[in-house]
Amino acid sequence: MKKYIVKQYESKYFDQWNAFISKAKNATFLFHRDFMEYHEERFQDYSLLIFEEDKLIAVLPANRVGEAVYSHQGLTYGGLVYSSKVNGEIVADIIESLLFFLKEKGMHFFYFKPIPSFYSSGGNHEIDFFLFKNGAFLDKKEMNLAINLALPLTISKSKLKHFRKIEDLDLEIVQEQQLQFFWELVLEPRLLEKYDANPVHTLQEITKLKSNFPDNIKQFSVYHNNDIIAGITLFETDTVVKSQYGATTKKGEELRALDFLFINLIKKYKREGKQFFDMGIVNDDNEKGYHTGLLRQKEELGCSVYSQDFYKMILI
Repeated sequence: MKKYIVKQYESKYFDQWNAFISKAKNATFLFHRDFMEYHEERFQDYSLLIFEEDKLIAVLPANRVGEAVYSHQGLTYGGLVYSSKVNGEIVADIIESLLFFLKEKGMHFFYFKPIPSFYSSGGNHEIDFFLFKNGAFLDKKEMNLAINLALPLTISKSKLKHFRKIEDLDLEIVQEQQLQFFWELVLEPRLLEKYDANPVHTLQEITKLKSNFPDNIKQFSVYHNNDIIAGITLFETDTVVKSQYGATTKKGEELRALDFLFINLIKKYKREGKQFFDMGIVNDDNEKGYHTGLLRQKEELGCSVYSQDFYKMILI
């Protein structure tokens, strides 16, 4: 086995980390330090850099809780990020070096959350294989709903029927530069009313992130008689667009404004050549483990189920 040098992230690596992310085989803007650090006070960062002599060849966005290291819990997805020149054999050696480093540092557990497969058109599953060969086991599995935009759309007939009716209403879709109206008038009150919850991002946090990543974070809202009634906040990469937040007011619900917006956006990004429209997971705390209504709604919009796997490794 070839040994690589593993170092814990420090602020002195800020520019080097970001330069690597901009060219890596399987990275997205979520791994940029300006994104990862917007909520740094909530997590004890334990990100790692892997070097071949002086050359950075891989990074692991991660945080620490006690003697456990996690693929960063503040990110939707994570995993090992590496150069396009890294082949399977090198990945195997990188994994060995990472595990040796974690054991040397006294870590007891390693939790690994790979990026969903459809974000990496060049393939990204050698990591899962080599972790499995080193004793990792499946700890959790979630359903991630996404539309393959390279295929014909399969939006349900009932959705399309209502969509044609909605098109005759006086609804206006606006791409907005600010998120305040959607956050304060739609998203926050709706989440509070339906789930007694708040968005993961505060208005201040999402505004800062949008300022840092204006080409990646976009807001589309629906207005009726000059009132905002629905909206979707998107996280956009080169190949995938993800619905990060979607919500509607009661008036918007009556008019099916959110379906109207989703269908328009699905068609828009298909025309523009995006590969996937990611609508996220459908988790629930009930005995089934998933939200039946959400699953049905997303499938009716044309989504298929992709696995989001979580691995655990005992290091002691």
